[in-house]
Amino acid sequence: MSPRTRSGSSAGTAIAVVADIMAGVLGLWILMYLLEANRANDLVQFVHEVADVLAGWSRDLFTFDEAWARVVAGYGLAAVVYLFVGHAIAGRLGRR
Repeated sequence: MSPRTRSGSSAGTAIAVVADIMAGVLGLWILMYLLEANRANDLVQFVHEVADVLAGWSRDLFTFDEAWARVVAGYGLAAVVYLFVGHAIAGRLGRR
């Protein structure tokens, strides 16, 4: 394996891991919201704030009547996009 291939592979792995973590945070916020986690809790507040930053572009994209549907669709879309794009880039780097 050439150094260039190994380098691309490790960069691809790093990108995939970051995408997984981002999607995991968004998924965790969706779960906390649906299970009505205590919003006064520091961990819940932290996860919510990070999820808001990550889903800033999709958070209010949908206008469903039910709040839970807006949360699942808005934050869920961001999670799926991060997974798809992150793993696509990682796969592309791994094929160099």
